[in-house]
This record gives sequence, structure tokens and C-alpha cells, in this order.
Amino acid sequence: MTADIIIGIDAGTSVIKAVAFDLEGRQLAMTARPNHYTEPGGGAVEQDMTRTWSDAAAVLREMGERIDGLPQRVAAIGITGQGDGTWLVDADGEPVSPAWLWLDSRSASIVEELERSGVRRSMYAYTGCGLNACNQSAHLLWLQRHAPQLLERTRTAMHCKDWIYFRMTGRRVTDSAEGTFTFGDFRTRAYEPEILKALGIGHLARLLPEMIDGSRTCHPLSVEAAAATGLREGTPVSLGFLDVICTGLGGGLYAPGKDVGCSIIGTTSMHMRLVDHPDKVVLDAEPSGYTMTFPVEDHLTRMQSNMAATINIDWITDRIREGAELLGTAVSRREALAALDPKVLDARPAAALYHPYIHEAGERGPFVDVNARAQFMGLSTRVTTMDLMRSVYEGLSLAGRDCYEAMGEIPQEVRITGGAARSLALKTIFASVLDRPVRVIEREEAGAAGTAMMAAVAIGAYGDMASCARQWVEPLIGSMVEPDPQLGEIYDRQFEIYVSARKATQPIWRQLNS
Repeated sequence: MTADIIIGIDAGTSVIKAVAFDLEGRQLAMTARPNHYTEPGGGAVEQDMTRTWSDAAAVLREMGERIDGLPQRVAAIGITGQGDGTWLVDADGEPVSPAWLWLDSRSASIVEELERSGVRRSMYAYTGCGLNACNQSAHLLWLQRHAPQLLERTRTAMHCKDWIYFRMTGRRVTDSAEGTFTFGDFRTRAYEPEILKALGIGHLARLLPEMIDGSRTCHPLSVEAAAATGLREGTPVSLGFLDVICTGLGGGLYAPGKDVGCSIIGTTSMHMRLVDHPDKVVLDAEPSGYTMTFPVEDHLTRMQSNMAATINIDWITDRIREGAELLGTAVSRREALAALDPKVLDARPAAALYHPYIHEAGERGPFVDVNARAQFMGLSTRVTTMDLMRSVYEGLSLAGRDCYEAMGEIPQEVRITGGAARSLALKTIFASVLDRPVRVIEREEAGAAGTAMMAAVAIGAYGDMASCARQWVEPLIGSMVEPDPQLGEIYDRQFEIYVSARKATQPIWRQLNS
């Protein structure tokens, strides 16, 4: 039987899924299970590592029930997953403690301390990453101070996808993007000893796994993992880069010869632009955002991330639902959003100003402030419910422009993916705020596709990533949504107010959270 299928595993924050593609990039089937995490208090957000592996194995077994002869047909498996966070593994390959997710904010005060001391800025010169409470570097420093016994038992500090890869292959590795933006130099794609030294945890270098590029290197599926997943022992397994890079790859960010950006608008937002050589990277004056290696030689991704994106829309929708329930009508969120979204463009533009910092962990792009909170401004008796909802969509778009402008000029075209990409209202407002055409990548599972593309190149199904992208991505690039010039003029004025208002409000956020 011909090996003609590549499976992409995407272990996200809320869902872990397996997606089967043929070698031309057509999606064949998907299986998924919800991810689970707990919030025990004090800013902690944790995930059961054993359950995560069990769920990953389960979605692969379920895929075998969907596709006849799957074990013999799988040419390779690619793995991606949520980035940042800290997954500690002992010498026997067992979890040391529950994983710390990227949502964990226990180290926020340490990040503020490192900002005051200048260490955060010195790290930025190497990593191109504005250290925040999500990063494993801050997590390890917190653990060194408050739970050193856990680090004493640890052999390897991993991330989500690294843990699944370890359980599938027995190899303790990470990708070069995750490794360098946390502890390395993006120019060399190697660890930088000065970073651990500056943090005062140089002795923890022993915890850092080897960095590999999954578009060049595979390891075989182990006997144990084959039994757990129902797949064939020895199947090539590729470690994809973390989910945002794989989503960018599957979402059209790699387009040789074109100036494009990619925005992932899901639970969080990630706004990305590609740089084709390290020498062309221009870091911001103030440490913020990320610089991540890309699975193409010399290429890097500059990105800024908003902590909260569609959860702002969910929040305003739920408040409207609550009002309906108080009046005796129960409506699901899905039903409410389906009814409200088409009405957004009928509301007044810029009727109010909204800052979309609704996540309890604050904001990390293009500024880092754990105290940042969402806010409406400019309300009057003329502002209607739908005006408020439109201002939330506008706030998300203005936050995206804030991120792109922090990285330089806005790309000539922006490709978007993620749940919000289905909304015509959001696409129209986003295009008008950026004054750039927007295209949607018509693929639901861009992250799984990106890691599968890396696996396809690694096994030689394609000679390079450019030829793979032409086959897997270009046919799925949707039609353009052009900016509205009249709206653009309104939003240019609104953007200036947006930025000055969020800067002026930062001292108040701190007072509110003190």
C-alpha cells in the first residue's frame, strides 16, 4: 500500500487535533479532543502532561478508525502546539509537575524586576523577544526562587509539542524558533550563554534540549508510541515549529517575492511579517514582540501578539445574551453571534473607542503590561448596543495596526486566518484600519497544515518549502477584501486617539490592580 498521507498534530490551548492530508495538501479527515487546563490561583495556569499525551494518542487512534489502512498509508507525522510555557520532564521521562501554560502569569513581577534592572533589554538584543510572563526564561527564574526542588528533579525543560514529540520518538529536542526566542540568538539559531548568565540561572543550561529543524530532520515513531497510537513503528515524525509559525506557514506568510503579512485572529491575535535575512531585522526601540526563526534558510518572522482577540467578541456577545436572558429569552453564543455579526457594519463607525485588553494576564504586544485592561471611551447617550459591538471589532483591528506599525511599515497585503476570518465585518474593518487589502486563507486548519508541510519537505515529498507552498497554500488564497477609503480616514484619526489613550491610561491600570 502506498504511503500517501501526512498527519499534522496541533496541540492548541483549547483543542488537540490530528488532521490528515494527502501529499498535495488536500485535507482528508480530522479528529479532535478538548484540551483541559486548571487555574489553581495566584496567576497559575496548569495542564496535566500525562493527559495531554493520552489525548494526542487518542486522536491518532481515532484517525485510524476514519481512514482504512492508515498505518501503512502514513508517510510522516508533523507535530506543532501552543508555544511558550514550561513542561518539566525528569530523567525517567516522567512529568515533574503539571505543565505551566503560556497563560500563566506567576512570573509577571519578575519580568517587571528584569525590566528595571536592564536585563530584559540586554536579552532582547539577542532574542529579539520582549520578555514577558509567558516565557520559559521567566518561569525558570520563578521556579529557581520558589520551587527549586522541582528543578533539581528535572532533566529537560520542554514545551507542549516537544513533550508529545518525546513521547512519540524518545528524543528530547525543541525547535529553533522556541529555543532562540527564549534563550538564544536569532542570528545564529543557537543558545546564547549570556542570557542564562544575566538571569542568574546559568547552571540550568543543563535543562535546555537540542534544537532541530523539523523540515530537515525526522525521528522514527517508537515501539511504545506505535502501540499507543495504532500507527506503524518507524514512521517518520517531524517536530514542527511552534503553532504560530506553523499557522503562518499554512496561512500564506511565505510568499517569495511578495510583501505580505499574516494575522492569526483567534482566541489571541498574532500579527506577523517575514524577513529574508537576519541582517534585515530591525528591533524596536523598546523590547516587545517576538523574533522567531522560520523553516526556510535565513528567514525569520517578526511578530507582535495581542493577548486577547476573539474573546473580546465573545465577551460582548455574552453580555447581550445575558440581557436577553434577563428578559426571558435564552440564546446560545453561536446563535447570538450569527444574528449580530451581519449587523455590525450597519452600526456607526468610531461611535466609541475600545481597547481590547480583556485577558486577565494583561497585554504583551506591542507593549508588555500585566495590568492592562479593556476599556470603552467616549460613551454618550447616542451610543447603541450595536455601536458598542462595532467598537469591539474596531478595537481588535486598531490593536492589529498598533502591532504592525511597531514592526515597521504595514505589509502591502495581509492574509488572515483563525476563527474571526469568517466575519465579513471584521475583514472589512481590519482592511480599512490597515489601509491594505486583506485575503483569507480558505483552510480551517492552517497550523496542522504548516507542520504537515514541514514533514512533507523533510521526507523529500517536495524539494523545498517554496514548491510545497505553491501546492499547499496558493490554491487556497481567497479573494481580496479592499479597504474602504472613507472608513480609512475615520480610522486614521481613531488610531491616533487609540494609541495616546492607552499610553495615558497605563498608570490607572496599575492603580486598579494594586
